[in-house]
Amino acid sequence: MPVGSQFARYINPLLAALNQLGGSAKAAEARAAVAELLHLGEEALDERLESGSSRFDNQVGWARYYLVRAGYIDSSRRGVWALTEKGRNSPPLSDSQISELVRNVISEWGSRSTSSAATDTEDESLPPDETANDHRAELSSILLALPPEGFERLCQRLLREAGFEQVSVTGRSGDGGIDGIGILELNAFVSFKVLFQCKRYSGSVGAGAIRDFRGAMMGRADKGLVLTTGSFTTDAKREAVRDGVPPIELVDGEKLLELFEQLELGVRPRTTFDVDRGFFEEFAT
Repeated sequence: MPVGSQFARYINPLLAALNQLGGSAKAAEARAAVAELLHLGEEALDERLESGSSRFDNQVGWARYYLVRAGYIDSSRRGVWALTEKGRNSPPLSDSQISELVRNVISEWGSRSTSSAATDTEDESLPPDETANDHRAELSSILLALPPEGFERLCQRLLREAGFEQVSVTGRSGDGGIDGIGILELNAFVSFKVLFQCKRYSGSVGAGAIRDFRGAMMGRADKGLVLTTGSFTTDAKREAVRDGVPPIELVDGEKLLELFEQLELGVRPRTTFDVDRGFFEEFAT
């Protein structure tokens, strides 16, 4: 196994996945394609770091970081991972090539974080390209510290900001886990009654919770929505879209944070810049 085995195992699968997806993909799509290529099971995908985040997501993020620095993936921060011409034309890299890639990136862009990530120790830090999102750790901790009733009211506000109408929180005991209800108007003629459930978890929501929620909502609403600060197990995701039953929309912790960012709810945007050293190379000779 080459240097940096904790993430380097995902370098070739990530290149292959992006090629299969037409050369670019949203981060979640890319990770899902990598998992499918490697036939990863639920145990591997649901493994958590001490911080509560996904170990798999973290390691694929590091693989992407090194491929960006090596020129195989572009450095866009708009949530799209896209291959460069070099990445599109690259055959699978050998172990020695991956080791050389890692060493070269550390040599050129070396820092405490990249150096530690390139060892065989477990590393929970975010890839340097993602430190612009380090506010997410603070936001997550705030959400997890809220009382259950407060988190429900926050989700109520979030849904209102996202376009839901007549959003109310019920949160009654014995109500099958249903925390609230709202109306989503698609246009002047079509609207949906939506029941939602809020789970302030640091771990994963399992398939049983999705089945229980579906049972509670049957006959009472057109759609179901489960929001959590944690994640959903692979079985829970399958259960949410199982054939023959009403589908349930799932919003995990990552999507939840994205919604706060998109709506600028509780967060204030700022602009930062990184120097693109490659841009200046042609002027250095």
